[in-house]
Amino acid sequence: MSSARLSGVGVSSGRASGPVVRVAETLPEPPLGPRPADTKEEASRIRPATEVVAQRLMERAKTVEGEARAVLETTAAMAGDPSLIKSAEKLVVEESLPAARAVHQAAQKFVTALQAAGGYMAERARDVQDVRDRVVAELLGLPAPGVPDLVAPSVLVARDLAPADTAGLDPSKVLALVTEEGGPTSHTAILARSLGIPAVVACRGVLALEVPALEVDGDTGQVRESDGKVRAAGAGRKASWNGVGVLKDGHRVKVLGNVGSPADAAAAAAAGAEGVGLFRTEFCFLDAAEEPTVAEQTAAYEAVLAPFKGKPVVVRTLDAGADKPLAFLSPDPEPNPALGVRGLRVAFDRPDVLDRQLEAIAAAAASSGAEVSVMAPMVATAAEASWFVARARQAGIQRAGVMVEVPSAALSAREILQVVDFISIGTNDLAQYVFAADRQLGGVAALNDPWQPALLRLIAQVGEAATAAGKPIGVCGEAAADPLLACVLIGMGVTSLSMNHTALADVGAKLATSSMDICQLAARGALAAGDPATAKLAARAPH
Repeated sequence: MSSARLSGVGVSSGRASGPVVRVAETLPEPPLGPRPADTKEEASRIRPATEVVAQRLMERAKTVEGEARAVLETTAAMAGDPSLIKSAEKLVVEESLPAARAVHQAAQKFVTALQAAGGYMAERARDVQDVRDRVVAELLGLPAPGVPDLVAPSVLVARDLAPADTAGLDPSKVLALVTEEGGPTSHTAILARSLGIPAVVACRGVLALEVPALEVDGDTGQVRESDGKVRAAGAGRKASWNGVGVLKDGHRVKVLGNVGSPADAAAAAAAGAEGVGLFRTEFCFLDAAEEPTVAEQTAAYEAVLAPFKGKPVVVRTLDAGADKPLAFLSPDPEPNPALGVRGLRVAFDRPDVLDRQLEAIAAAAASSGAEVSVMAPMVATAAEASWFVARARQAGIQRAGVMVEVPSAALSAREILQVVDFISIGTNDLAQYVFAADRQLGGVAALNDPWQPALLRLIAQVGEAATAAGKPIGVCGEAAADPLLACVLIGMGVTSLSMNHTALADVGAKLATSSMDICQLAARGALAAGDPATAKLAARAPH
């Protein structure tokens, strides 16, 4: 047997091995011609094709539950998006493009805008690409792209997987996932964890590896040729959690949900979230040609807050700017939007937009009965934090904090904690800025591994500042969804963890088996490590 061995980023725990099945590459760009003889007739083909794709996805959604069903239903809704259909039809009529090419170009505009947005919004770009490819295949009379039917347990290897493909996977047939691209915060990573399938992403060179079978270690990120025997991970069992975030020694840690829509909120509440640590409000603004009114925003926020009456909910104000597709903000073009006017920086030029949002949040809080706090994104200095807190108080919101996503905020944590009620670390963006590595780019995904010691040391520094100030500190990035890393974070002083609802039970169950002494030992070991793999091993030792 060859000694072929590769490394990627382990994003879903467990080890498995078996025969390789490769997922076909996405469709090439459809040609610009030939020009249709009748543009109106050609344009009329688009809507039926989108309806066929949407119907197939909805039928698949009926066969699964939970997060997988939600992803498939969301993708089906994207297929029938009126703005996408109208844009494609317009390209056919006005530019005489074939229907397939028109759909590709119309979808690419959405993809480009989402990718430029970065963060959570960029994660949706893969969804749009998936819908685009399915509709194009339907128009061209080609088989739909995606995972082939599996006749036996296999290890799936792909350049990347669309969310809809991952959501429809059968854990009894898929032993493990390996992708050449993707990153720790991708839908593939999140869904693989929810399905209990070991997964490694950003494994450069795996597509060129011509071997019949692979062994995949989702903890270390190691991928190597195996002997072909099927060995299952045994990691698919669901954790048992009583819904209370507490260590076995009685130390309390709130286990909260990350939400960005009413559907997310309902799913988090059903999964036992003790509240919400990150409510992303962008969903209210994304498709708006004009700024939503206070009344419209209030109604939208109430729908998300409703399941959490009497429970804590931290609402993040609008995380938008020149890099977000929000027309009403009239942003100026920027050469590097990720480092431009985004997050709270938008409010310095348009404080009226922030004030109206705070007014709506206060109204929704009063009517819903949720214990609402607000926090600002992309804060860089204590002066910015103080400015935000003052405006929140003026709006009648008494508890205000900030996100720590910018290295300067982490390094200024002591000063910031003097003016805020709490802080919350966004590990996804913080890693991106610490390592100067785009979190959506597979080529630098290893730098965005939340186990990177440099990132952990910066988090620990913030934890020390919060402990000294006697103020709460949360983590709401994907790092909080890793049960072992959650223990490390608690050992660093973190008092609440917020995550996708699929991770709640696993994290809650893990905390119940740990004590503060164990968490602190795990933290010390991880902080002393020189690389992510060693950090994981050191953290696991006390357990």
